[in-house]
Amino acid sequence: MAKKEKKEPEKPSTAWQGTYGDMITLMLCFFVMLYDPSEIDLTQLSQIQSSLSIPTEAVESPATSGGQSLITGRLADLGNILSSMPAVELGKSLSIAKKKAVSLFAPEVNSAKITLSSDERGLVISLASDAFFEQGSAELNIDETRDILLKLSKFFQDSDLKNRRFRIEGHTDSTPYAGELYPSNWELSAARAVNVLHYLADFGVNEKQFSIAGYADTRPMFSNDTKEGQAYNRRVDVVILDEGHF
Repeated sequence: MAKKEKKEPEKPSTAWQGTYGDMITLMLCFFVMLYDPSEIDLTQLSQIQSSLSIPTEAVESPATSGGQSLITGRLADLGNILSSMPAVELGKSLSIAKKKAVSLFAPEVNSAKITLSSDERGLVISLASDAFFEQGSAELNIDETRDILLKLSKFFQDSDLKNRRFRIEGHTDSTPYAGELYPSNWELSAARAVNVLHYLADFGVNEKQFSIAGYADTRPMFSNDTKEGQAYNRRVDVVILDEGHF
């Protein structure tokens, strides 16, 4: 009687690899979406940069190349010096202030009463729309904005901002001023900045940290061709100044 031939075992299926690869790709995309460059700790970053730098004597001498950048010594001291520099500390405090502002003023941002942005000047908090100023007026609508101004004053008194400087910048739309109080939009815009400062000072901020400026209609946020654009241009920007603009 002939013996039955043994069948070779079937090779295991590799179909799972496609599903596994898709899962890994989705996880990578998820963590990339969570990454926020603004959350980088500038002090830690400067220490990392200093630890990765190789001193000149290390390059010139093969005996000292490589590991010296990771041991306690001159580079570790350099990292401590960098992390204690005023510019680094101010940059760190501005990053923290931005995070706090985004969280604190979320309701006002959602209702378009405040906009938050940043540029070469620093962090900009714009008091926008007709909630603050009527056309041709420097008087704040205090009944509608008192709570916002109180919140702003507490924010500027935060310990993370104690060494910073602020500038309050007044703006108008392009409509020529036709009232009796101010000769032109230049005086009107400056008056808006002054009035905001007066209210903030009444609520407890340190006036010595502030300066004011009036720009009339020379720096619009939106086009003055529409009523909505004009409303947003009648604003006051409160700028937490970067150290280069003190």
